[in-house]
Amino acid sequence: MELLRTLLYTGLSTITDVLPIAAIVFGFQLLVLRTGIKNLKSVLIGFLYVLAGLTLFMVGLQEALFPIGRTMAHQLTDPDFMEVTGAIRDWHDYLWIYLFAAAIGFSTTIAEPALIAVAIKAQQVSAGAIRMWGLRIAVAIGVAIGIALGAFRIVTGTPLHWYILAGYIVVVIQTWFAPRLIIALAYDSGGVTTSTVTVPLVAALGLGLASTIPGRSPLLDGFGLIAFASLFPIMSVMAYAQLGTWWVRRQQQSSTDFTD
Repeated sequence: MELLRTLLYTGLSTITDVLPIAAIVFGFQLLVLRTGIKNLKSVLIGFLYVLAGLTLFMVGLQEALFPIGRTMAHQLTDPDFMEVTGAIRDWHDYLWIYLFAAAIGFSTTIAEPALIAVAIKAQQVSAGAIRMWGLRIAVAIGVAIGIALGAFRIVTGTPLHWYILAGYIVVVIQTWFAPRLIIALAYDSGGVTTSTVTVPLVAALGLGLASTIPGRSPLLDGFGLIAFASLFPIMSVMAYAQLGTWWVRRQQQSSTDFTD
């Protein structure tokens, strides 16, 4: 009964959220463009699928992903698991947390539907110059590094803006030297990582971690991991392009030297 009540409440909330979108789309189609809606039956069925999918997804977040993130944070910071006695712990006592954060960041990004869609389109419009799997792995590596560093920030309690400012300084410098082909895609790659799969687990991990470490506030220290997940993929994608350009030039130089 509790599950049915949750499904009903979440479904009503989803309908309330989606109705303005439907009103704008149908309103522009009928009142501004003054044309009928093609395949109206299919469109309405599609909206029902969206409502059902969003409802199940939101319930899944509440019942599974958020609890998993919090539970893992509690278990990995448990003194018995860490084999640490006393209230004072050093940053290196949380190595398993950093490893778990990096693994979660990498795996959720690889499975991120928004990133898959962007990678497919990037490969199509670049005529294969940008590989789908190369882009996905580059973004996933950036998220893994960012989430691990974000977990380190929570553990040490250092200010968030230090990392963000330093990161964007690096991004600006990379933007100056990176191939123009990849710059816009790199910036977009930072946005697609903050989507349906990555955000729930990463947010739950940050909140759970901040609530279990002595002296940390879930409100002040628990949030901010998503910023790392958005920032570091920009660096990793531009670095991927720069390394690829360097490798091509090296191969061309080797071929020229061999011909001479």
